[in-house]
Amino acid sequence: MVKFVLLSCIFLFVFRVVSLRGNDPMFIEKGYIEMSFELNFIVCLLNFFLYYFLGQPYLWARLDRKPNKLAEKRFKNFLHSKQNSKEFFWNVEEDFKPVPECWIPAKEIEQLNGNPMPDENGHIPGWVPVEKNNKQYCWHSSVVNYEFEIALVLRHHPDDPGLLEISAVPLSDLLEQTLELIGTNINGNPYGLGSKKHPLHLLIPHGAFQIRNLPTLKHSDLLSWFDGCREGKIEGIVWHCNDGCLIKVHRHHLGLCWPIPDTYMNSKPVIINMNLNKYEYAFDAKCLFNHFSKIDNQKFGRLKDIILNV
Repeated sequence: MVKFVLLSCIFLFVFRVVSLRGNDPMFIEKGYIEMSFELNFIVCLLNFFLYYFLGQPYLWARLDRKPNKLAEKRFKNFLHSKQNSKEFFWNVEEDFKPVPECWIPAKEIEQLNGNPMPDENGHIPGWVPVEKNNKQYCWHSSVVNYEFEIALVLRHHPDDPGLLEISAVPLSDLLEQTLELIGTNINGNPYGLGSKKHPLHLLIPHGAFQIRNLPTLKHSDLLSWFDGCREGKIEGIVWHCNDGCLIKVHRHHLGLCWPIPDTYMNSKPVIINMNLNKYEYAFDAKCLFNHFSKIDNQKFGRLKDIILNV
């Protein structure tokens, strides 16, 4: 039985931007080799998270609380005259736009008198649950079914690392994980999923796709790996540190383009594993779960070749 968890106790994360220059001791302490160049690594707040809401596993979306126009103007004027944004005085109760009642700040946000404080960009990172009837998150809610607590997930086939698999995964298996949403209406659809008439979206757990031939942390090696290696035809790399910190380098940080025409993800075949008979329930005819069930056990040469029987 799923226990109800108070929102104030939810285990969520926030990470900050870290500038690493030369032989930065922080980076070396995390177990990485010395760096001989300057590069900005983004230590990121990820887009989606799985945790409880109203007593059951729920998908949460990132939502930063941002300052209103007057406060933003004061903040920008202050930054022009000062270098350290932490010296700016915020009145959290009056300076920020309202957020939904179910919004919660990300974990490790600095608190002052019980109020979450903004980061160096003037935002308060946080989360809101992705509810079924929220139009703002319609593509996100299309990949989860809260009644049966399942999600549409893309990952490696458990028995064949060279094969991708799309399956219905219990939300309980994804608890406390961060995820990425890909598909027709997300970030230019670099993987060619679906169409405007028949949009298709999927969740990918972070860490599901590991890099086996990782380049060394030299600017030239990273650049040549992203630009010339087949495995490097991806958006970026996230290092998972022993202390739980996540550090990301994106193609844009190296001056490389994204999206690109031919991604590494689209070089692999994919199989559909979507037998919904065990649920003994007639899924909505228009939902993605139902569409995928019609092509259960079918194999496609690549993600962009998937055609739903709509």
